Amino acid sequence: MESALYHLPITEPVIVFGIVLFVILVVPMLFTRFRIPGIIGLILSGMILGPSGFNIIASKGSIELLGTVGLMYLMFLAGLELDMHTFAQSRKKSIVFGALTFLVPIIIGYFVCIWVLGLNQIASLLIASMFSTHTLISYPIISRFRITKIEPVGVAIGGTIITDTLVLLLLVVITALFKGDLTYLFWVGLTLKTILYLGFILFIFPLIGKWFFRNITGEPISQYVFVITMVFIAGGLAKLAGIEPIIGAFLAGITFNRLIPRSSTLMNRIEFIGNALFIPFFLIFVGMFIDLRVFFSGWESIKVAI
Repeated sequence: MESALYHLPITEPVIVFGIVLFVILVVPMLFTRFRIPGIIGLILSGMILGPSGFNIIASKGSIELLGTVGLMYLMFLAGLELDMHTFAQSRKKSIVFGALTFLVPIIIGYFVCIWVLGLNQIASLLIASMFSTHTLISYPIISRFRITKIEPVGVAIGGTIITDTLVLLLLVVITALFKGDLTYLFWVGLTLKTILYLGFILFIFPLIGKWFFRNITGEPISQYVFVITMVFIAGGLAKLAGIEPIIGAFLAGITFNRLIPRSSTLMNRIEFIGNALFIPFFLIFVGMFIDLRVFFSGWESIKVAI
């Protein structure tokens, strides 16, 4: 066991956690001195620490768990902090923005993959869907500047969720198509499960939340644990329904949006713990998936990038 600590990549949870916490403490402060957002430093740190860098930390195990939690937390915060009044007023813009950021890249990407890269239809559709999707990775910066309630941010968040939902549903379809399971029963099952899931999250979750906050008062730790538990229940149920858990986390944020006051102590704790711990873990975890060596391994990757 002791000798394992001296072999790379490190898998010992205590050592991994200590290294990552040191990075979260030091790297953002260094990058801020050079007027560079700290999240860039965290992503670069992940690239250095991960298998594509010096392979110091294993990308599986504890770092994978905390990175996944960070992604769920990020999507939950986006839904929780979204100004529902502004979002309701600009929902048409969000729908248009989401539709465009989904359709334009996937249509162009599909034909480029077919005609330029010479890929088959399923591979072209899969890669084109990757062109369409994007995340709220810069959301911590927006949150720190307290501009989450302005209309462009609401439109961007709404559009991103629409785009990512469509891409993730498309991924389910591509998987079924590849396995040969794309039948009439598949479409019926997916539709029914999605409707039942949305109904449960949007109607039953608020009732549970109202009951809890009405009956459990003066217990800040219990309230925080309850909220995070509900986030992961929403994610787990999404997985069972054939939807990606991050969509469930965002819907949980929407559900608790009206139940948790913006200026409350509970909101402060949720934001503080997420921004201080879980979201930085996610950013480092993202960096571990980036392999810069592919850009120097031949012209094929550069051609795809162009």
